[in-house]
Amino acid sequence: MEQPADPRARRLFGGSARALGDLAASPFRADRDRIVASPFFARLGGVTQVISPVGSGLLVHNRLTHSLKVAQVARAIAERLTADPTHRDLLDKLGGCDPDVVEAAALAHDLGHPPFGHLGERVLDRLARQRLGLADGFEGNAQSYRIVTSTEIRGAATTGLDLTAAVRAAMLKYPWTRLDHPDPHPRHLRPAPRGAAAPPDDPDSGSLKFGAYGTELADLRQARAPFAGRIAQWQQTVEASVMDTADDIAYAIHDVEDFYRVGVLQQGTVAAELMAWQREGGHLRAVTDAALTGAARRPGSAIEALRRQLHRKDAWVADDEAFAAAVEHVREELVDGLLALPFDGSIEAEQYVARFSARWTTRLVDAITVTAAPDVRSGHVLLARAQWHEVQVLKFVHHRFVLARPDLALHQRGQARLLGTLVESLWEWLLDPEEESRLPRRLPDLVELAEAELHPRTPDRISRARGRAIVDFVAQLTDGQAAAMLDVLSGRSGALWTDAFVL
Repeated sequence: MEQPADPRARRLFGGSARALGDLAASPFRADRDRIVASPFFARLGGVTQVISPVGSGLLVHNRLTHSLKVAQVARAIAERLTADPTHRDLLDKLGGCDPDVVEAAALAHDLGHPPFGHLGERVLDRLARQRLGLADGFEGNAQSYRIVTSTEIRGAATTGLDLTAAVRAAMLKYPWTRLDHPDPHPRHLRPAPRGAAAPPDDPDSGSLKFGAYGTELADLRQARAPFAGRIAQWQQTVEASVMDTADDIAYAIHDVEDFYRVGVLQQGTVAAELMAWQREGGHLRAVTDAALTGAARRPGSAIEALRRQLHRKDAWVADDEAFAAAVEHVREELVDGLLALPFDGSIEAEQYVARFSARWTTRLVDAITVTAAPDVRSGHVLLARAQWHEVQVLKFVHHRFVLARPDLALHQRGQARLLGTLVESLWEWLLDPEEESRLPRRLPDLVELAEAELHPRTPDRISRARGRAIVDFVAQLTDGQAAAMLDVLSGRSGALWTDAFVL
């Protein structure tokens, strides 16, 4: 079969391109369809975004609805940019911006997200590195890339979802591995790209965020090969940059919607924080960092800390006038607007939320631009300065008034304990020689896959393969499956039959 003209569409995995059939003229739409039809995508409907829908009594975003909205925003950005003649030459020079590629990457970007949101990601990373001896640990973006490239088993070969190079490259928000690719590794740049720095308390562990495990490095290189000489080795493709920006927009807007719906965001507390900073900003700027930390509960102090953090981390864009304007705009839209009327589930309230979301989405999508020479901590596609600051303030609101809540922390500590116990239980089961024939069918498949990926002389090869298989297995569960499986393993449940996908 004739190869697609666009070199980015060539799979070249294992030396051969995939057959495209009647969709040869549009391989990226075929990619989109493969992603949506996969069980990994359907699973996201049972994975927490931030707030678990259990007990809320309301519809809130999960990873599936979040992914759909990211795809919607990403496609809107791509279509706007490609329709603008002022961007066309630059986009072509940088490797192109196809709306189908962007949409497919956005749909796939959270496929590897484990149970219980970002909390699950942190717990699995700690367990993978400290308990299971996996140097790469766990990272949701790298797990997504692993899913589309290697963890779907078809006979003797592993092809993942068999996506085109362009879509796989567009999934790479962080186009590096944890420790050693590319060389020099981006965590050594000063400043480091966003996500590339090592955790301050564990500098030898490699980048905090990364796009692929070492086992998928050859695939990463092949996906990025068509962009060589167009963008830096550590820089996102334009299409990845669009997807990443859309993810940021959706995260900032739609999570605020959820917190409003469940009654977590209260007008008074948000107003007190923003308006105190507006009144006392001059005084707060004169306070030392230590004194500011000591007065963290004083209204206005937390958002002043945000202003300082933006200057420390993103001096390339941080601007005090833009920050003050962003605080004022968010106060008007959120405090005097959305939060002024408590959500009561009525049609009028739903319409009010929809208008808020549409207004913000349009404002931010319209503020997207393209640059030939982005800062190290930015991408080629970025928000204008004013709207960039507004997104930071919106994200601050939900970090400050939701993620820092003790009741959420209590809930998450229980989820962390659940995942830790589940990993230990699966490890014990996997090591029991009398149970070898009765393991969940997918688990030995994943062990076989992980073992085949490792060099025959790898120290503790079998042990590491088992560890990676357990991480892959747990990461593919929904929140409910993880809880139900632990109930059965611990003897708390008497149910005999459980989810066929798990077993």
